[in-house]
Amino acid sequence: MSTPPTDPALMPILFVPDPRLRAKAKPVLAAGAEIAALSERMLATMYKAPGIGLAAPQVGEMLRLVVIDLHENDIRAPLVLVNPTIIADSKELATREEGCLSLPNQFAEVTRPARVKVGYQDLTGAKKEIEGEGLMAACLQHEIDHLDGVLFVDHLSALKRNMLLRKLAKELKAKASE
Repeated sequence: MSTPPTDPALMPILFVPDPRLRAKAKPVLAAGAEIAALSERMLATMYKAPGIGLAAPQVGEMLRLVVIDLHENDIRAPLVLVNPTIIADSKELATREEGCLSLPNQFAEVTRPARVKVGYQDLTGAKKEIEGEGLMAACLQHEIDHLDGVLFVDHLSALKRNMLLRKLAKELKAKASE
């Protein structure tokens, strides 16, 4: 199940339990015009949803590509990460509420490393690094998890995860019958 796009630039967002959300994404072999166009469509889809991060598998593209924009001070500052990987994280942990466009209207407290350093390529293929803490650290980890078929609910206890997934299934079923 996915959201139906109304604008041709938008992409349908996959919902749990779509099996593609549990698959491991393949590395992007060469950044170029095709990946740039995909990242633009992903950003448009993310902004419309609205969200602050989107991984390519969430729109059915099984590539290691992530877009993020925290909209700090209501200013768009899109970040496109090609083949991102966490290269360092802090021993210090932080807990914050997370949600996901692939699990609409579901939120839970998730504990993750408080700070991370991520290596990635930009759209020209140049190697870069970004360090994040707070919301950026959580968002980077959340989106990179998607590339490995991991959802934020996988960081919860089995009881909390099952409650949340049952609630989501009930809401999606009700919406489908409208």
